[in-house]
Formats: sequence, C-alpha cells, structure tokens
Amino acid sequence: MDYGMLLLGVVALVVVVAVGSSATDRRLTRVDRRLARMERKLDAIAEGLGVTVDEPGLTEVTALLREGKKIQAIKAYRESTGADLKEARDAVERMA
Repeated sequence: MDYGMLLLGVVALVVVVAVGSSATDRRLTRVDRRLARMERKLDAIAEGLGVTVDEPGLTEVTALLREGKKIQAIKAYRESTGADLKEARDAVERMA
C-alpha cells in the first residue's frame, strides 16, 4: 500500500471539509445578522405600537429584572434560550 497516496487523500479530504465548513460558517453568520435586524425591526414596531411581548418560559428572567438583578437575568436568559452573551444582554435590555 502506498502511504504517500493515502496521506495525500487524507490531506485533500481535510481541505475539502475545512473549505465547506468555512462557507457554512459564513452563511450562518449572514443569516444570524439578518435575523438580528428583523428582530430589531419587530421590536421597534412593537414598541411604537405600545405592545409588550412576553416571551414564554422567561418568567424567571422577568422576576429577576423586577428585583433589579440584571446580570442574573441575563444569565437566566442564556440558560433558557441558549443565546450568546450579546443576544441575551440585548434581549434583557429590551425586556427591562
């Protein structure tokens, strides 16, 4: 068996997977940005109409905000939704 050819094949496979993964990451980043813009627009519309939208399952976050515990509310939001820190902070600030 020619180990040089096997190694070349493995390297080629790694390169293909890396390039595909990079393209997928870029696509997901674009989708995330578009979704964030849409959420901001919907939040602005709701605020302009005077509508408050309580997200289901976030009663703990709401309770923590009422107690003035913003950092704990952000942590609870992240745990409930799986959001990253920036998303959670922005969401909690909108809820406040």
